[in-house]
Amino acid sequence: MEFSMLGPGDRCLVGLSGGKDSAFLLYALAALRQTAPFQFDLAAATIDPMFDPNFPADRLRQLCESLGVPFFLEQSNFAQLAFAPSEQNPCPRCAYFRRGALNRIAKREGYNRLALAHHHDDAVETFLMSILYAGQIKTFTPVTQQERSELLVIRPLIYLRESQIRATREFFDWEPVASCCPLDGHTTRQAVKELLDSLGKEHPAIYSNVSAAMRLPLTEIQIWPPELTREAMRSRYRQVLPQ
Repeated sequence: MEFSMLGPGDRCLVGLSGGKDSAFLLYALAALRQTAPFQFDLAAATIDPMFDPNFPADRLRQLCESLGVPFFLEQSNFAQLAFAPSEQNPCPRCAYFRRGALNRIAKREGYNRLALAHHHDDAVETFLMSILYAGQIKTFTPVTQQERSELLVIRPLIYLRESQIRATREFFDWEPVASCCPLDGHTTRQAVKELLDSLGKEHPAIYSNVSAAMRLPLTEIQIWPPELTREAMRSRYRQVLPQ
């Protein structure tokens, strides 16, 4: 209720990769649909990036059938684009193309909500990645309004820790689909995850402190002012020169 993610008459499309996070998100929303005090439509969409010719689309289709939700599958060979020769990290490009494909399916099929399975660890890791690798202070938000459409991106798992999602295997027996990404386990996100784990072993409050920093009011953030331009520096220099 805090972020008004879903309401009466909404049509929600879940981005389903088959990993533990997205599979549990679909399961949880399917369960919510049975008990919520309002009606909403639910479906799932999977983007096959064509990294692996044996992509297990049938398993995902069967999962959706067992939960009673429509399933959309789209093959998109954006692997060649994401891994084109470049000095840039391919992960943001891959995520961009995948999100674009999900947006197209949502628009084509008439869905106004796109549910993604980012959890709290993802948000904290993204916050640190932005600082360490991009020199920015930002992370993704629980809800994001797409600028060019009426599609609202929602992240219902945002308050769950990754360990809590792993624990759902006790009642949701789903063997996660292994990632077919050739960089799996060797990304900047993995490096930040390992950094947090390492620091947390010596200082258990590390994770909660970074998490708290994400929600500081702007008035309480003490940072340096923007760097002056060369012309502004000249202007200040002229002001202190003897007249």
